[in-house]
Amino acid sequence: MNLVESFSEFKAGKNIDRPTMVRVLEDVFRTLIKKKYGSDDNFDVIVNTQNGDLEMWRVRAIVPDGEVTDEQSQISVSEALSIDDSYEVGEECYEQLTLEDFGRRSIMAARQTLISRIMDLEKDEVYKRYIDRMGEIVIGEVSQIMKKEVLIIDDVTGNELVLPRTDMIKGDFYRKGDMARGIIKRVEMRNNAPFIMISRTDNQFLEKLLEQEVPEIEDGLITIKNIVRMPGERAKVAVESYDDRIDPVGACVGMKGSRIHGIVRELRNENIDIINFTNNITLYIQRALTPAKITNIVISEDQSRASVYLKPDQVSLAIGKSGSNIKLASKLVGIELDVFRDNDETIEDVDLDEFSDEIEEWVIDALKNIGCDTARSVLDLSKEELARRTDLEEETIDDILKILASEFED
Repeated sequence: MNLVESFSEFKAGKNIDRPTMVRVLEDVFRTLIKKKYGSDDNFDVIVNTQNGDLEMWRVRAIVPDGEVTDEQSQISVSEALSIDDSYEVGEECYEQLTLEDFGRRSIMAARQTLISRIMDLEKDEVYKRYIDRMGEIVIGEVSQIMKKEVLIIDDVTGNELVLPRTDMIKGDFYRKGDMARGIIKRVEMRNNAPFIMISRTDNQFLEKLLEQEVPEIEDGLITIKNIVRMPGERAKVAVESYDDRIDPVGACVGMKGSRIHGIVRELRNENIDIINFTNNITLYIQRALTPAKITNIVISEDQSRASVYLKPDQVSLAIGKSGSNIKLASKLVGIELDVFRDNDETIEDVDLDEFSDEIEEWVIDALKNIGCDTARSVLDLSKEELARRTDLEEETIDDILKILASEFED
């Protein structure tokens, strides 16, 4: 029986390099030899790296009849002559082994060991391949939709990828057979199997999408300094170019938005603001709060907070839907931003914090989140608008308005 024929299925179709395969085959058959003979010291296992042929030879020194003291390393001349009639005392006797020599049970055990070793090697290869691709974009076909995750088959390798629902963008909806794209976020071994997790909410996903669409970024002519996101809603990207001839914002947006539109569609209409990075913190804040127009900025001495003053009609633009614009701007510049109304004429006003003994702190925080830091800034808004923007109950809003209005009564 030919060894290669019996184990030929392990020679092809495996993503394992040839030297590794040779080493595995040799280890498996040496184990087979040890079980039968107690040691593999006097055996040669030869694997042909060209065609995968495998041979096993037992090597013993030929001694005169009756002088064998170690059966593992010696063979009598008469026994040697039964193998090859040209052998003489003092030579080495080479005896080729076949599978039949080991018995059916041992062969089946070796076969199972080989299958197990190959499977483990394949898992290791998958792990190594993806750990080297961390941060890359992958695309694949949705194969299964589960309660907490979506399983995707990598279009290139055929390996299974996991897209958790927590890493899906608001608005993502997949059916079996749809194509999905994400960035390789985590690669680890779980229960001795590779686990490859992808994400669509990670900031790096947007960064890689920009690299794909904007050649100047890939070429290093434009640098992405920072990215902040509310996935599926809004994102802000600060970019910089060291070449004065290149407009980094224009290059990222493209002619008539041609470059950014594809990314916006991929991210389910996520509103992406591209701004020029600058070390001038005041100018950086102004750009970060786009599209609002700022009247004045006062930065604290430790540069941990900044008070931003705007015309009343610009406050809602600065804050954005559900506070998204100001939250992202604060993250982008790394400074806590407080929005204030800048009135042309001096009007008596009281800071909301002065009412902390009458209004609960969480309610004051809810008002501050929509840009209302003073009593009059709250009173300037209608009851309906306050309810819509803060999600406070109508009864709570009525109490707030009564408390604040009483402050200005004669």
